[in-house]
Amino acid sequence: MEIGSWLETLMETYLVWLAAGFVLVIAELVTGTFFLLVLGIAAFAGSATAWFGLGFWLEALCAATVAVAGVLWVRQQRKSMQQPDMASLDVGQAVAFDAWVSRDQGTARVKYRDALWDAEVEGERELSHGQALFIHAVDGNTLKVAKSKP
Repeated sequence: MEIGSWLETLMETYLVWLAAGFVLVIAELVTGTFFLLVLGIAAFAGSATAWFGLGFWLEALCAATVAVAGVLWVRQQRKSMQQPDMASLDVGQAVAFDAWVSRDQGTARVKYRDALWDAEVEGERELSHGQALFIHAVDGNTLKVAKSKP
């Protein structure tokens, strides 16, 4: 017995596709991934094909084509909409110069939030103990600091 004729004995094929589409769209509302929405739309496309009586294999081919195209589109949209990393909340905050680790390399120790931190000094390197510097960036546990505000 062919799949299409078996479905027709249970219920009209377009209603099966339509029900599958609604189930997938409702499941999408719970998950919020957009992939189930694409599959629901693909099921609706299969339902429309079934409505015109074009046969089960054309219905499945139409649904599969819409599903593949939709999944590729969602993946492409997600890649293009990736948000940049948020700037550190420490940027712009003042630190106090403590001592040089290596003046030639520009590495120093600074006091920030009552703790000593490793820092890379950008720009002028004539600094005295306790002098105020400002954080320009954070790289792991290392602060990038300079005399001027960012």
